[in-house]
Amino acid sequence: MEDLAPFLENVSRKVSLSPDNLDRLLKAFKVVRVKKRQFIIQPDFVARYRSYVLKGSFRSYAIDEKGIEHTIQFAIDDWWITDYNSYIYQTPATQFVVALEDSIILQVDFQDEQDLKAYSHELETLFRMMAEKSAAYLARRIVSNLTQNAEQRYTEFIETFPKAVQRLPQYVIASYLNMTREFLSKIRNDKAHKK
Repeated sequence: MEDLAPFLENVSRKVSLSPDNLDRLLKAFKVVRVKKRQFIIQPDFVARYRSYVLKGSFRSYAIDEKGIEHTIQFAIDDWWITDYNSYIYQTPATQFVVALEDSIILQVDFQDEQDLKAYSHELETLFRMMAEKSAAYLARRIVSNLTQNAEQRYTEFIETFPKAVQRLPQYVIASYLNMTREFLSKIRNDKAHKK
């Protein structure tokens, strides 16, 4: 049996659930073990689940017409991930979501989430708050990409996500920051020499 304390703490930071609603929420999620390099979402298939990372790390990415991978999102312990457009609208995914490590996730099915939201205002509030946080995160990311140079984006990244810097491969960080691995290495070396 997995220790669900991190998940329960994640939920309690957003909303205080009654025992009945907490029980319903826990029953709606299933524990899934995912191997490193295993995909949980692939383009052209509908993203049926929203996933909470209990332990491990994931990356969502899209591939452009030149074959270049662009990291859209990543998730480590205590974060959520899916192809949100596919999940919310139940349309074919445009992203890959792959495990970067052997991982344990909690997944809720789209219809089960809808049922939870219809059942209780508390549960609806929980999922609304999750959606608001995701929207704010994506807005910050867009503004950062449009207004900051590469070094500023990297500095902001290491300040905002210090745990992720230790966990994610350099190619994922470079792709997320919209730069090559070589350019990221140059920025890191320049920062190290300035210290």
